[in-house]
Amino acid sequence: MVKRILYLNAIRSFINKPVIKAITGIRRCGKSTFMLQIIEELFKLDIKEEQIININKELLAFDFIKNYNDLHHYIKSKATGKHKMYYVFVDEIQEITEWERAINSLLAEKKYDIYISGSNARLLASELASLLSGRYIEFKMFTLTFSEFLELYNTNQKQSNVSDVFEIFLKFGGFPGLHSMGWEENNTRQYLQSIYSTIVLKDLVMRYQVRDVVMLDYILKFLADNCGNITTAKSISDFVKSQNRIVSADTVQNYIHFAMFALIIHQIRRYDLNGKKILETFEKYYMNDIGLRYAMIGYTPSLISGQLENIVLLELLSRGYTVTIGKNKNLEIDFIAQKANEKIYIQVCTTLFDSKVIDREYGAFSGVKDHFSKLVLSLDNGFETTRDGIRWMNIKDFLLTPYSKLNT
Repeated sequence: MVKRILYLNAIRSFINKPVIKAITGIRRCGKSTFMLQIIEELFKLDIKEEQIININKELLAFDFIKNYNDLHHYIKSKATGKHKMYYVFVDEIQEITEWERAINSLLAEKKYDIYISGSNARLLASELASLLSGRYIEFKMFTLTFSEFLELYNTNQKQSNVSDVFEIFLKFGGFPGLHSMGWEENNTRQYLQSIYSTIVLKDLVMRYQVRDVVMLDYILKFLADNCGNITTAKSISDFVKSQNRIVSADTVQNYIHFAMFALIIHQIRRYDLNGKKILETFEKYYMNDIGLRYAMIGYTPSLISGQLENIVLLELLSRGYTVTIGKNKNLEIDFIAQKANEKIYIQVCTTLFDSKVIDREYGAFSGVKDHFSKLVLSLDNGFETTRDGIRWMNIKDFLLTPYSKLNT
């Protein structure tokens, strides 16, 4: 088990504070394990085991908790001692009907420190969730970053060749459960396909009552195959028609939104550096884990550029950055990452193999004169070109570099 230090550091200051700690992330990203790590932190604070009320809705043992009344009654039945505070953990809380009513009531009693998790981006966006407005802090959780993956891989496999481990990460992604699969390719792909199927069934088909499951799967595979490319509902609809099938742009748009809510994909919008505004069209889509792409369409080395972009994006999101694509006149900057007073401009490519590629990648920053870091990332080794303050980094080094050193 790898300690999810990023998230533990973020959540520590909210322990024993009168706000709900809401942890959201795609299924199997490690939320259940992370909750156990929070419980370990509580034990370090001399919290007793009888003060912990831990409910995991993926376990049959808690199948009887179906609605807010069941949830409220169960928690109250477990909090009958003389302790001033009880610590409530509810994993996959979206499986409980109108859970917000119970959580809101418990919070009002000021007797419970509450931690919930869910596998839906709209967990806190319902009308009922307005009951909790101003009373929760959301922590967005992702699958393992490369540094976490490397740590866990080395613990289990006793191997420390970073390049070899990166090849595995690039292919299979960062779902923590992979590390118990033994890295036999058929087993690994079956595991990833089971995750994908579960998400599609539970978080899309059942939740949104999707009738044309075959078309939904077709559209999701199209998005996976076009990671990093500008993609619109109309372009997908037109492509489907070219394959002698029919689907409206509105239906495509709905399916895209469902996939975003289920945290299968991320939509990254474009920011006009000259007009200083977010553009409303021509977004790009990326997978929430590169392993989903492998599960859906297999491994395609010829499309490695988009996969590398995807990995860099997830690293930035894991580090708490808000990410957009930069429109720089008629040029495009792959990512602009912002957090508080920090900003990083990033170009991602496979290799800087000739002068034309170098000019293209470094030239994307033309006219951007602010003092923030500008990086070109590639898989090259020993490429030390710096131009007009724009730095090069190997992608693996970037993924393993602490935050504080990225802007130095």
